Amino acid sequence: MTDLQPTKLTGIARPADVGAMLAEICEHFVEHSDVAHADGVATLKSEDWTIHIVTAEDVLQIEISTLGEEALAVTRTMFAEHLFYFAGDEPFSLEWSKPAAKVKPPGFHEATVVGVEDVTPRMRRVTLSVADVSPFLVRNMHVRLLVPPQGQTPVWPHLQENGRIGWPDELLVRIYTIRCVDAQARHIALDILQHPAEGVATPGADFARDAEIGQQVAIMGPGGGGLPDAQNIFFAGDESALPAIARMVEEARPGVAMRAIIEVEDASEEQALRGQAPIHVEWLHRSSYTGTDAHPLVDKVKAALEDVNAETFVWFAGEKADVRTIKRHLAQKGRDRRKQYVAWYWEKES
Repeated sequence: MTDLQPTKLTGIARPADVGAMLAEICEHFVEHSDVAHADGVATLKSEDWTIHIVTAEDVLQIEISTLGEEALAVTRTMFAEHLFYFAGDEPFSLEWSKPAAKVKPPGFHEATVVGVEDVTPRMRRVTLSVADVSPFLVRNMHVRLLVPPQGQTPVWPHLQENGRIGWPDELLVRIYTIRCVDAQARHIALDILQHPAEGVATPGADFARDAEIGQQVAIMGPGGGGLPDAQNIFFAGDESALPAIARMVEEARPGVAMRAIIEVEDASEEQALRGQAPIHVEWLHRSSYTGTDAHPLVDKVKAALEDVNAETFVWFAGEKADVRTIKRHLAQKGRDRRKQYVAWYWEKES
């Protein structure tokens, strides 16, 4: 039984092109929810929320339904951030029947750095102490890491009336996977890839490299899904996906069949993936590639997918261009999009 009561919120979005935005909403959320879309009406339904959208002339009428006010606030902020992202540089406005209060965003937690260690030469683990880790013990496993400038009093984000997050300019914000949670110690560990490149700024990696015990940061979340509910799972990605894959392998129940193709720099970056169910891992070493190897990870994954049956859940994450290629390939094969997770975790500098 639950004491949470059904809650609803309505809103009006004014995009430059209502049809194009509704199509983009459905295209994106089909991998995160059940989507029904026809005749200018769409319904997105997940385990935690339902979002109903109706096209009315030049606006989108939105209704969000959840259990409890906290879930409603989280869902509004999530959806508002997506809508503004979809709008890009085009004119866009969003109003709600009940404007958001100017408070810290839902899921905001102040944290303190309590540990820093190297997992591999290029993967650095930062352990954070959080007053309440209970929200991070659930399925979702991604968080925003908020790092204020060293030596300055932190200025944290607040909600705006339209539900978006107002970010202080000086705040470093990056998204990472929760590698593991120690509920008793109230610790959360983030594995952060060190990826130095000449002329390319790497502020998130720099934070992990230079993090000091006692440093004050914050996290927001969790979100972004977690271990698929499937009996057979095919994982693939580069080292940016490795923390997520490692955590899901640990969480998989006995009897789940798992296979993975993971690209790392060299053998020193391989990690032991252990859990209650075995996993077969094929490691690709970037340092061994020749000039004729244009897209080794993508090519390996596409070849492997020929032997992956329709009931197997396909999970792929990595660089944006690689993700787009794999997503197109899966679409061409006619795979059920409810049985796949394909997300880009980083983008090459142009």
